[in-house]
Amino acid sequence: MKRLFAIFAIWLCLFSGLRTLSVAQDNQLSSQEAQKWADDMAQALIDNFWGASFKERPDRYFFNKMSQQADLGTGDYWPQAHAIDVITDAYVRTKDKKYFQLYDLWRQGMPRFNPNASQGRRRGDRWWNVFVDDMEWRCLALIRIYEATGETLYLNKARQMYADWIWTQWGPEDEAPWYGGITWKTDVSKSKNACSNGPAAIIAARLTQFATVDPDNEKNKSAEEYQNEAWKIYQWERKYLWNSDSGAVFDNINQEGKIGRFSLSYNQGTFIGAAVELFRLTKDPSLLDDAILTARYATGPMSRRNRGVLSDAPGGDGGLFHGIFYRYLANLIVLPELDETARKEFTDYLLHSATTMIRQGVNPETKLYAGRWRRPQPANEPSALNPHVTGCALLEAVCKVMATSEKNDAEVVADNPSESR
Repeated sequence: MKRLFAIFAIWLCLFSGLRTLSVAQDNQLSSQEAQKWADDMAQALIDNFWGASFKERPDRYFFNKMSQQADLGTGDYWPQAHAIDVITDAYVRTKDKKYFQLYDLWRQGMPRFNPNASQGRRRGDRWWNVFVDDMEWRCLALIRIYEATGETLYLNKARQMYADWIWTQWGPEDEAPWYGGITWKTDVSKSKNACSNGPAAIIAARLTQFATVDPDNEKNKSAEEYQNEAWKIYQWERKYLWNSDSGAVFDNINQEGKIGRFSLSYNQGTFIGAAVELFRLTKDPSLLDDAILTARYATGPMSRRNRGVLSDAPGGDGGLFHGIFYRYLANLIVLPELDETARKEFTDYLLHSATTMIRQGVNPETKLYAGRWRRPQPANEPSALNPHVTGCALLEAVCKVMATSEKNDAEVVADNPSESR
């Protein structure tokens, strides 16, 4: 009898799970709905977190750590780059000037509110920060602002930061136990981390594409130099911090040569991002294989324990990690060379994540996401910046993937009119 009851319970759980999945698929976000939510959440980002949105602080060109001005500290510096990245996503998608007008203000605010600005001033650069990855996130944001606006001052600032403060942290290549790698933080015993190497490889690969823009800029390098540096950083991370069996990206290797064998979603994301950018430059199929394996580790084992989505992440640095992963997963999905089976697999994953967040995790009144997939933050309680940026990044990733898919479908119909019948 107990055995029959156990079998019935297992069958009931399976049926319930299938029914839940079916309901979720039937209630999946449409393209139009995803864009509307992306608009609303980007506006909520500005209204609730952009410091200058509040009348009593008109020159606070900085994204507050909490909504309702509950935390006006500026020590949480690195999320500023990701918040402006979401603004760039929204601007590229809509061409709405309300996003464009934030760029110059953000550029003014970063050195003003940098907690290491005084140390940076002594080095001749108020953008300098003791965290190398903080400067890397800014480089990536600046490159994207250049792409969106065509204004070379953003590109040249990224070049200068990469040349002066990022590539200088590579190696030495004969120094044990690292034999290369970009240092994570400059005021501690050396640690070579995924979070400083993945983004650095992306930066060098992106700068390769723009080496002919304002080529006489003193901090510019040749495309060949940038590409060689990107390849060198990527191969170092692949050798020391990547598990070629599972696709997991480990966190760091310390001064004793011990590897921190835990995996965080943003490190998965930037490894994918580096592989994708280098693939665009070289068309080396092994890079695509690396990216797919790493993406499957995040969408599989890392998401299995939370019903097909990444972990809840309501605060701290971790609240922003997932958004970085979604950004670079989307860049993989839209690659024309990606296998269609993998494209559908990763697209379905993104849509399931976004649908879960919108249906259950976003407060419909405030349009804020606080990092819990299935429980919205009450409107009368402050929300944190980091998880909301993650939510915005997820929606923008979905919009990008859907728009690319719709464009490709339209091109197929245009080339083959009989397909539309």
